[in-house]
Amino acid sequence: MEAGLKPAAIRSREAHVVLETERLTLRHLTLGDVDAVFAVIGDPETMKFYPQRFTRQDAVRWVTKSQERYRRDGYGLFAVVLKSNGEVIGTCGLMLQDIEGGPVLEVGYHFRREHWGHGYATESARACMTYAFERLGAEKVVSLILPENVPSRRVAGRNGMTVERQVTFHDLPHLMYSIKRENYAQA
Repeated sequence: MEAGLKPAAIRSREAHVVLETERLTLRHLTLGDVDAVFAVIGDPETMKFYPQRFTRQDAVRWVTKSQERYRRDGYGLFAVVLKSNGEVIGTCGLMLQDIEGGPVLEVGYHFRREHWGHGYATESARACMTYAFERLGAEKVVSLILPENVPSRRVAGRNGMTVERQVTFHDLPHLMYSIKRENYAQA
């Protein structure tokens, strides 16, 4: 190994941890995560509800854009790491989106296919929603989901979100799922 380079598992432990759940750690993305991010966004099946295909260079931009959000907003998409083995299995986090002329706080998630169906999206999104309400003082959190993306709609529903309305996002019709602070506290 070249001097100064560290295995991904060691770099992961050094990255800024933001949230922890029973099974997951959510931390800031680093450039050492580009391959793990590309394993998610470079998979056409995983990203079939996105209007474009992503390259490895897009994964670099994905990480650097998240890092810019951490500096500007204090949050962004985070690496989702399995506590059991230190593996980065996807991303989940919060982003400000401009929807129909106004900012909304969105929780979004993306996971490698082999990790679908284990509740990781629900668990990490719920942790991010708690962070938004308790630490950021958000009044409402949304998820912008294409109508045909049934798995993401299920995640939103399991986290207490309901369809507020249809919006146009990236020139496509999306369902805007939302939950308000008072409803989240009751859920």
